[in-house]
Amino acid sequence: MKKKIDLMVTAFRDGFQSVFGARVATADFLPAVEATVAAGLTHLEVGGGARFQSLYFYCNEDAFEMMDSVRASTGPDANLQTLARGVNVVGLDSQPRDMIKLHAELFKKHGITTIRNFDALNDVNNLIYSGQCIHDAGLKHEVAVTLMALPPGIEGAHTPDFYTRTLRDILDASIPFDSVVYKDASGTATPRTVHESIKQARALLGPDARIVFHTHETAGVSIPCYLAAIEAGANQVDCSLAPVSGGTSQPDVISLWHALRGSEYELGVDITKVREAEELFKECMQDYFVPPEARAVEPLIPFSPMPGGALTTNTQMMRDNNILDHYAEVAAAMEEVISRGGYATSVTPVSQFYFQQAFNNVMAGPWKKIAEGYGKMVLGYFGKTPTTPDPEIVEFAREQLKLEPTTENPVDLNDKDPDKGRDAAVRVLESEGLPTTDENVFIAATCKEKGIAFLKGEARLMIRKKKPRQPAKSSRSYEVTVDGTSYNVEIGDGTTLVNGKSYSVDIQDVESGERKSSAAQPPEAAAGEGAAVEVKAPLPGAVLRVSARAGDRVTHGDTLLVLESMKMETAVTAPADGKVEEVSVAAGDQVSAEQKLAVIRS
Repeated sequence: MKKKIDLMVTAFRDGFQSVFGARVATADFLPAVEATVAAGLTHLEVGGGARFQSLYFYCNEDAFEMMDSVRASTGPDANLQTLARGVNVVGLDSQPRDMIKLHAELFKKHGITTIRNFDALNDVNNLIYSGQCIHDAGLKHEVAVTLMALPPGIEGAHTPDFYTRTLRDILDASIPFDSVVYKDASGTATPRTVHESIKQARALLGPDARIVFHTHETAGVSIPCYLAAIEAGANQVDCSLAPVSGGTSQPDVISLWHALRGSEYELGVDITKVREAEELFKECMQDYFVPPEARAVEPLIPFSPMPGGALTTNTQMMRDNNILDHYAEVAAAMEEVISRGGYATSVTPVSQFYFQQAFNNVMAGPWKKIAEGYGKMVLGYFGKTPTTPDPEIVEFAREQLKLEPTTENPVDLNDKDPDKGRDAAVRVLESEGLPTTDENVFIAATCKEKGIAFLKGEARLMIRKKKPRQPAKSSRSYEVTVDGTSYNVEIGDGTTLVNGKSYSVDIQDVESGERKSSAAQPPEAAAGEGAAVEVKAPLPGAVLRVSARAGDRVTHGDTLLVLESMKMETAVTAPADGKVEEVSVAAGDQVSAEQKLAVIRS
């Protein structure tokens, strides 16, 4: 008799995050949820992680209403699972105890069965209170050990023995759990490491414990790793469904079903019904833009381990800001960032810290600008990293962020922070005239300004769907190469498409001698008496908030507005004393580098 291997379908959380940057509307995928359950696949990952914040940030939807809708579609018996980031719960920033407790209670209220709970640093202290809250709320707690392969030539952590020590720490801390998952978000752990880690876990936990393994296809070794995990004693693995399987996501259910044919293991699925569910799912997602990197295996990912969801999110943000040509440089720079940062696992939020710091090292110069998250991590504000960060990098972070290193428990730090927790969230909600329900409090605490914008009805829909491609009248296409980078340029009447993105342009024939229709801007005046000084965007991004208004008096260095780029905030300050004559942008606007933001007259 064959041994049955259980499955969780990740399509409706990790699949969406890995392929679409988590930007998917609920109404578009609910028919696929129903078809998946009808096919006999009733353990579904449906929220948490980036699929919480993204609904408020980009989809103009409420994540709690999404969870309610999925539960209504599946019926009461499905095992609906979400992802939590330890003390960060479902935010990029860590939270105090009241928000950690509220997270578990609200997710239970809105139909969730199981919460998978991980810490990117493998600091078990960050799992103790969060795990207890999940258990106390009446949810199943799946505690995680996070995996990745260190870039070649780097040693010091992320070995089977390291993971077994982490598991022993979980047991010693008496954290209540129903299952243990070995979670490899970057898909870089080798089959040998996976086999030995699961084998040691089975020996430590005994024959009745539930052990789960999770990886991605990004490096091309997901199926060998799943086979290694199964042979070592894993009870369950995670798979996705087309069109959000493979590439940066989990392998497809059908792929694993095929790999197990003729073996002593089986998935126990009706493969015909699975195929039918996938065909319906493809129809549901047919209008969504799929970035080409989401469908590919990336052989270089072991050198710059990055989760599938972070990879496509970052490339999409770079694509949106017209800086995708820097991606290869940033990815290459991650190797040093990881090696000097203490070897925390490349999974959210740490994967974003790594990418942000690599991005800064490329765009601003090596270590000239410490990303806030990365700096706080090496200083100890998120817990203890697996190894000690490079002292030079710690000093850079201390100087630039003006923070001293700490060994204090992050939850204790957050409890003392007056800007975090229920009271702070209630103050913001009341100042905006919004109801102070538990849901609104949690949204305000974890999503901050963007959560408040959603609650006020000011959120913008930013889902990436294919646009009907209507060739411009009398259009001509060109392949333009600039510094070795090729661009597809299609020029039409008043509109130009560059790699499929539309720009409004005005083109004049230089040889005809005709003047351009838009007047040339005069040279920037010197900052003397009465001089007008333009304030320009230092980098592309979105306007997060605007502090200055026309008529305000400002002093050199005052913050005029804050840009968000690559999930980092950059303050734009006054270059001189004077009076704000003009503010050219508003919160939510997307701006390009060197775009005029404001004018100050001295």
